[in-house]
Amino acid sequence: MPSKKQRRRREKLKRHEWEYVQLDEEGNEVPLEPAKLKKADTNGKPAAARGRRPVREVKPPSWGRDVKRAGLFVPFLYIFLSVLQHVAPAEAAGVSILYAAVFIPMFFFVDRMAYRAYQRRLDRG
Repeated sequence: MPSKKQRRRREKLKRHEWEYVQLDEEGNEVPLEPAKLKKADTNGKPAAARGRRPVREVKPPSWGRDVKRAGLFVPFLYIFLSVLQHVAPAEAAGVSILYAAVFIPMFFFVDRMAYRAYQRRLDRG
């Protein structure tokens, strides 16, 4: 249920009749037809394409980029395990390396899924 303020605003907007006009060569106002008005507003694009954002480019998957991601992640995991969890430094390093061995392929497969989805979106339109 709209509030009293919202109802007043809506009534205020509906109170006036709006008419779209165009000035001709002599300065006279000529009302526009709805069909011309629609074409002018959309700029020739279909309704679905007007409201969408452009598709963000996704780079193809690469092992090198995923090794760099893991290289950023592993030191933070080591610090978390050794400082906050009070795990021995050797154990923290071993666990961090094991996680890196798991995360590198996982990052690659996630990148590959995203790239394939991007390719399908490009093929559709």
